[in-house]
Amino acid sequence: MHAFDNSHRNVVWFFVIAYAFSWLFWVPQALAARGAALPAGLLAFLDSPLNPAAFGPLVSALVLSLAEGGWRGVLGLLKRGVDVRFRKVWLLPTLLLPPVIFAGGVLLAVLAGAATLDLSVLSNPAMLVIGPVVILLTAGPLQEEFGWRGYALPRLRARFGALAASLILGVLWWLWHLPLTFVPGRFMAGTLPLFALLGPEIVLTAVLFTWLYNHTGGSVLPALLFHTMMNWAIWIVLPGMQVNAPIIGFTTLLLAIAVGAVLAVGGVALGRRQDL
Repeated sequence: MHAFDNSHRNVVWFFVIAYAFSWLFWVPQALAARGAALPAGLLAFLDSPLNPAAFGPLVSALVLSLAEGGWRGVLGLLKRGVDVRFRKVWLLPTLLLPPVIFAGGVLLAVLAGAATLDLSVLSNPAMLVIGPVVILLTAGPLQEEFGWRGYALPRLRARFGALAASLILGVLWWLWHLPLTFVPGRFMAGTLPLFALLGPEIVLTAVLFTWLYNHTGGSVLPALLFHTMMNWAIWIVLPGMQVNAPIIGFTTLLLAIAVGAVLAVGGVALGRRQDL
């Protein structure tokens, strides 16, 4: 079990720092994509893999953990990323639900004639093995989950309960991506209406994250794995990672079914509560 600050004040600072850090890099990148003049060196940096914007949630969680508990607090947060002290049966939904839901959404859109199936990734078996590792380290899970689920979720849940905390975190997680809407070639790129459609999908996904969190003793490891498998599943059937409205709609439908089943079984507490 882990002890957390009962004042809940720092969770507000978590979102302020996470947004400020990420948007410090994403907003100029979005403005440049819309024609704003930036120095060539800065533009090259922002468009490169070295752009640290996605690390905002991790940076915020580490800063606040250090402020609250010193280096022991930081170590405690990081250790939860390798915490395997939970029933291993929970690895099954962690690893299998993302392909069913997120690849399934793409496949349903393909069957409806609203998307094109691209299985080119399967032609290189090595990529199937390397892909999840690359995604884990560079495409969201490591940069985000120590913040969203490791730091923010337990504090929000302690104050609002599991379901309300999931909804709040889901909305803030979704809005955090907003600048990427204006950056061509990014997963979130597109029109504002398309970004709006992603809101329910991300919020429902946050509910599933909480469900797993509640049943795995607050370990961050299932969140890291679920996020990795989510992105990997989409990449397998949609290598360009460019979603459209039908894909979002079918994925949201599958998520709603999954969340409905979870709520029917576990109630609004989303299963066994862990007071960390």
